[in-house]
This record gives sequence, C-alpha cells and structure tokens, in this order.
Amino acid sequence: MARDYDSQLLESVAVRRRRMRDALLFGVQRSRRTADERLGKVFAGIAIAAVLCAGCIGWSFLQHTLAKQKAEQEKQQRQEQQYEQPTPTAKPDKSGKSSPGSS
Repeated sequence: MARDYDSQLLESVAVRRRRMRDALLFGVQRSRRTADERLGKVFAGIAIAAVLCAGCIGWSFLQHTLAKQKAEQEKQQRQEQQYEQPTPTAKPDKSGKSSPGSS
C-alpha cells in the first residue's frame, strides 16, 4: 500500500512539474504547444530524410569508386600478363641460321 502511495505521489509531482514548465513556456496559448510540437516533428523528419539521402548518395559514390578502382587494377594486371608472356621467336639451328623462314 505504501508503494502505491509513493508512486502516485511521484507521478503527481512529475505531472505538476510538466504543467508548470508548459505554463512557463507557452502561457495561455496551450494550442500553440501542439503546433510547435508538430512543427518540430516535421523539421526532425526532414532532417532525418536528408541524412538518409546523403548516406545513400555517399554509399553509391563509394561503390562506384571501388568498382572503378577494381576495373583499373584488372586492366593493369591483364596488361602486365601480356608483357610477361614471351613472344614466340625463331630458334637458330645448329648451323647458326634460324629455321623458320630461313633462306
């Protein structure tokens, strides 16, 4: 029973403080409070949406940049492999003349 009384007392004090704060902030214009709260929520929603859009754009840019770097690396590796492969050349005979196409 004592705990119920204590919790009721704490709740009533919290309600009283909130009402006093609201009266101090908004005075007689109680309807303004709901409009201010709604306006704040709208601005918060717009800010969250802007942050999400910026995050998506950043992620897309990062993916594009990484894909471009990977493509460039693959291109360089292919070019290096082409240069590393020896080109077939004509081997000289024992007589010192090259065998294919020798005259």
